[in-house]
Amino acid sequence: MTTLHDFAPVPPFGHLPTPAGVDVVGIDVPVGRLTAYRVVPSGPSKGIVLVVPGYTGSKEDWRTFMPLLRDAGWTAVAISRRGQADSAAPDGRGAYTLEQEAADVVRVAGLLDDGAPVHLIGHSLGGVIVRAAAIASPASFRDVTLFCSGPYGWPNRKFAEKGIVAETRTNRALFDAQNPLWAGRPDDELPDDPRFARFRFDHTSVLSILGGAAILEDPTDTTEALRDTGLPTLVAHGVWDGAWPIPWQRDMASRLGADYEVIPESYHGPQVENPLGTLAVFDAFMNAH
Repeated sequence: MTTLHDFAPVPPFGHLPTPAGVDVVGIDVPVGRLTAYRVVPSGPSKGIVLVVPGYTGSKEDWRTFMPLLRDAGWTAVAISRRGQADSAAPDGRGAYTLEQEAADVVRVAGLLDDGAPVHLIGHSLGGVIVRAAAIASPASFRDVTLFCSGPYGWPNRKFAEKGIVAETRTNRALFDAQNPLWAGRPDDELPDDPRFARFRFDHTSVLSILGGAAILEDPTDTTEALRDTGLPTLVAHGVWDGAWPIPWQRDMASRLGADYEVIPESYHGPQVENPLGTLAVFDAFMNAH
């Protein structure tokens, strides 16, 4: 029998509509309030799932996927990490280390089911963070899914992005560099998705971007440490995922002794690009544990 803490409601972030049955809540941890989406099935719950987003993302990356998890019988919470969107954004680069980010995940997990272990999914940089959380506190989790996430980073991977942000001290310049078609245009000329992405860049901490870039450039490989936790693991990615070399992800799965799934017709965001295929992969793995 799963339980779920009665977190306080908070306003939605941005202009995109919140799907029916998806609650927007705040989760208070030592760093401050992290915002989250929460879904609860109408019938018995199969368990609680904690989702951690990636580098320049937020809980809104999972906005349309959360109802699918709910309808499949899962209670689920997707957070915005510290510094992302409308979550608490501490000052100082030292607040955005891998250890601090992982500690947030462990703390949130401890609030979700009276301290019982939960299923854990991390997307991209979120995968690196959930790996560190699982290594730090394996008893907090039932299993771990590394979703479009590789075994390690590489030096200067985010050199250009760090330079843009460090020089301008704003994320707007990074959005403009990544989206030249929409750079400088007013909101009413932007489609919904780039309009929201720009809004999120504007409200995300520059320190979060710089801290995330540093984590993504770290070549440390903790695959064996995750394997040694004994936690069941899943490595899954889109068939055209280009964020980490796919052979690295496949090799990581082999070294972990993990389940390995390639999601068709998708790139680096299969939960948006092929949501039903992604749901089938997640549901089968979590059902087994």
